[in-house]
Amino acid sequence: MRTTFDFAPLWRSTIGFDHLAGLVDSALRQASEDNYPPYNIERSGEDHYRISLAVAGFGADDISVTAEQNALTIEGRKPEKAAGEYLYQGIAARPFRRVFNLADYVQVKQASFRDGLLIIDLVREVPEAMKPRRINIAAGNSSSPQIEQKQAA
Repeated sequence: MRTTFDFAPLWRSTIGFDHLAGLVDSALRQASEDNYPPYNIERSGEDHYRISLAVAGFGADDISVTAEQNALTIEGRKPEKAAGEYLYQGIAARPFRRVFNLADYVQVKQASFRDGLLIIDLVREVPEAMKPRRINIAAGNSSSPQIEQKQAA
């Protein structure tokens, strides 16, 4: 089932959010695609996130993690080898490609492989220049206002 949305009312009152339509469309498309390998996304702090992918049967050398501007791509491919005769094969080892869209300033801190899980830690690091600042208002003085950094709680 494919649902379409009319974003025209949103475009009339916002500026610079046009990439949202592409994100929503890709999320709807991905929902109907293959869900292999299964994964979790958890928030471990205000600006800390963790993605865990269940990649049983894959080794660290079989997986590549690529961070590009606002996208994290994880690909897995097992090398071809002479396969024995399986009576039953329940452990999937098919190639996969999973793409996660990242918000601005979200960076990959580390990737590790533990207990059949690929664990990727992410953190949002907003540059000081982009953080909110408190502007002091000069009273009856024509000198330029002083700007000070707002302290995070």
